[in-house]
Amino acid sequence: MRPAPTIDAAPRLLPSVPVWVRDIVTAVLVIVPAFAPVPFPELRPSSPLVFALAVLPAAVLPFRRRWPRAALAVCIALYVAALALGTLAPGAGLAVVIAAYGVSNRLDRRAAFPVSVAAVGVVVAASIVVEVMTGMDTRFLQIGLSVALAGAVGDATRSRRAYVLAVIERARRAEQTREAEASRRVTEERLRIARDLHDAVAHQISVISLNAGVASSALETRPERAREALATIRTASRDVLGEIGSMLTVLRTPDEVGVREQPGLARLGDVVESVRVAGWDVVVRDETAGEPVPLGVDIVAYRVVQEGLTNALKHGTARRVHVLLRRDGDVLEVVVTNPLDHVPADPELPPSGFGLVGLRERVDSVGGALEAGPAPGGFRLAARLPLAAPATGARPASGGVA
Repeated sequence: MRPAPTIDAAPRLLPSVPVWVRDIVTAVLVIVPAFAPVPFPELRPSSPLVFALAVLPAAVLPFRRRWPRAALAVCIALYVAALALGTLAPGAGLAVVIAAYGVSNRLDRRAAFPVSVAAVGVVVAASIVVEVMTGMDTRFLQIGLSVALAGAVGDATRSRRAYVLAVIERARRAEQTREAEASRRVTEERLRIARDLHDAVAHQISVISLNAGVASSALETRPERAREALATIRTASRDVLGEIGSMLTVLRTPDEVGVREQPGLARLGDVVESVRVAGWDVVVRDETAGEPVPLGVDIVAYRVVQEGLTNALKHGTARRVHVLLRRDGDVLEVVVTNPLDHVPADPELPPSGFGLVGLRERVDSVGGALEAGPAPGGFRLAARLPLAAPATGARPASGGVA
């Protein structure tokens, strides 16, 4: 199959021709008129010297790519010399036109324009002088216009090439920007999925693990208590399976409809009750007086409480948790504390840290601040969430996996 076109090369109107082929064609166009049996005597070389002057530009033109000014000057000199000896060499005139095109095509406009004007002036002036002195028809108007037109075409070709290269560069940069943006979105998507997966699984698994321990220890002595723990395990298992199923459904759904409903503070009682049935004493003090909370802040506040309770279940020893919700002006404070019999010296609790990392990202998304670490007698997780619009650059909390 033919490879698809890319932006790495400029489009060509004609197939690319090797340089040596172009030089051969140019040499043929310059040399052949010197041998052509033209009916006009002024167009035929009158001596071997004039013949040499007429064909020498063919050897000069290949150097126009590296030294365009010098090549043009030599071609003009050879043409004027042949003209002064009484021969209007068409091949030498064509060489002047080709060299003038090369100057405008290879140099920028500021450098090429004076050279082109000077070339036209020298060729026309020399032709007029020879015509006045010898009476020969030098066709100075045709050669002058041809040199000027060659300079204009060369400048247009150079300008088009520069424009195409600029377009290609802009397209390449746009493609790189799209790739970087796609990579950034993939990274953000991966982080969102990790946060949602942790939120959906970690708390329920902690509840299941805790109640499994309760059921195991109370199976012989307190069967009613064991049955309650097993019922809690069944409920938590059903909930976590539902959460995972909902997440997978969203991941398989197009982006425009892939939004999973996130719990908020209205479901705070459910997550608290799931901890209480495991035998924990959870005290909730809500000082917000039921005032409305923005949706993004509502979701993040719920996740803060959920993460605090999960950490307490995994690392707490006193089986007591205190949850505080209160408004401080335009800021919602969420504080979860749980006593510890032994407080580790490492302030980064719990050791795994993935839940806190995801929670910190959620809090940052609404422009809030999160503190997590040892407090007198236990561990404290506190978040300050602004109720006003987040600052510039902050993103609203994710409403689900998209």
